[in-house]
Amino acid sequence: MTQILQIAAIALTTLGAGAATMKVMNDDIPDLQVPDGAWKDDGALDGRSFDILGTDEGSGAVLEDLLIFKDGTFQSVDCQNYCDFGWSDYRTKEIDGVIHFAVTTICPDAPHTVVFYGQVDGDDITLDSTWTTRRWYWTNQIVLTATGQDVTDAISGVPG
Repeated sequence: MTQILQIAAIALTTLGAGAATMKVMNDDIPDLQVPDGAWKDDGALDGRSFDILGTDEGSGAVLEDLLIFKDGTFQSVDCQNYCDFGWSDYRTKEIDGVIHFAVTTICPDAPHTVVFYGQVDGDDITLDSTWTTRRWYWTNQIVLTATGQDVTDAISGVPG
C-alpha cells in the first residue's frame, strides 16, 4: 500500500507542477480578424506593387516594405527576406470603389503567421497586419498599421 501512495503522491505533484507551469505561460493571441464578406479570388490587384511605411503599435518601430500582387498571389518583400514566406493567395472584395484585400502568409520553416487586411483606393493603400509567432512556451504578436503608394510604374518588373 505504501508504494501505491508514493506513486499517487508523485503523480499529484507532477500534475500540480504542470498546472502551475501552464498558468505562467502566455495564452495564445488570435491573428488579425478579417471582416466577413463576399471575398473573391479574382486577382483584382494583380500587376500592382506598393511601397508602404508602417508602425509597430507596441514599440513604435518603423517598417518599410514592398507589397507585390502577381497572378492571384501576394508577397511582402520583408517577409520573404526574413523567412522565405513565398507567394500566398490573396482575396479581394470591392466596397464603394475601394478594393479590400486579405491574405494570410505562413513561414514554412518557423512558427510565424502574418495576416494582412488592407484597402486600395486609387493609388493609395492602407493596411492593418499582425505578425504572430507561436511557440509551445509563449506567443508573441506584432501589430502593424501602414499606408503607402502604388509604385508599379516606378519599378522595373516584379521580383519573382
